[in-house]
Amino acid sequence: MERPGPARPLGVSMFFPAYNDGGTIASLVIRAVQTASKLTPDFEVIVVNDGSSDETRDVADELARTYPQVRVIHHPKNRGYGGALRTGFASATKDLIAYTDGDAQYDPAELELLWNRLTPSTDVVTGYKISRSDPWYRIAIGRFYHYTVKCLFRLRVRDVDCDFRLMRREVFDRVKLERDTGVICLELMRKIQDAGFSVAEVPVHHYHRTHGQSQFFNFRRVFWTGVDVLKLWITLVVLGRGRQGTPVLFRNPTIGGRAPRETAER
Repeated sequence: MERPGPARPLGVSMFFPAYNDGGTIASLVIRAVQTASKLTPDFEVIVVNDGSSDETRDVADELARTYPQVRVIHHPKNRGYGGALRTGFASATKDLIAYTDGDAQYDPAELELLWNRLTPSTDVVTGYKISRSDPWYRIAIGRFYHYTVKCLFRLRVRDVDCDFRLMRREVFDRVKLERDTGVICLELMRKIQDAGFSVAEVPVHHYHRTHGQSQFFNFRRVFWTGVDVLKLWITLVVLGRGRQGTPVLFRNPTIGGRAPRETAER
């Protein structure tokens, strides 16, 4: 009688949404390739160039020519942070999906921390900032935003805006994202929570921005972000749209030794 072979290793797709990040994207991709190769032989690194006007396109294309595991997706026009994330999630082909920003405020090597926190009963591992390396006014605005949306959306995660996450692909069988702005992080975590997926959290470092500038911290963008948050709150919390009432079904319960579950933990 033929015995089943050992379970294949989990694969991971790590992607970077990048907008005018030509000064940082090369070091991030190289670090991601080095880190992922230590965790699994089955990995890919994706750069989503969101219509950058600097050298991001050329640098990313050169990385893809140098490293066979690297792919690049170019948006002809800027679609916004949410649009870049949606492209990354849709383009990932491996069992696990990780992402962090292309501005180097998070260290891709800390993917190993998220990886080690993943258990057979965990669907999502999300980072939370140990301390924020930003000017005082950005820290103040960020804290106000964090506590406001945490209360409005009744979120249980510590840091909804820590853009460093590792997720199982089957999460996106249930979670359908629609936002094209930075509010997509709120949409993502609220829908993950509503769907009953299991979330673990790990502390990660946050670094000072060395190239470029934030696309968020100006009055006009803060105002429209507030409007977008309000619209999302009405949609997801007041009207309850986007919730899934059916059980979470895992199509391949044997991946990574994961025990089958008929319903999500709530």
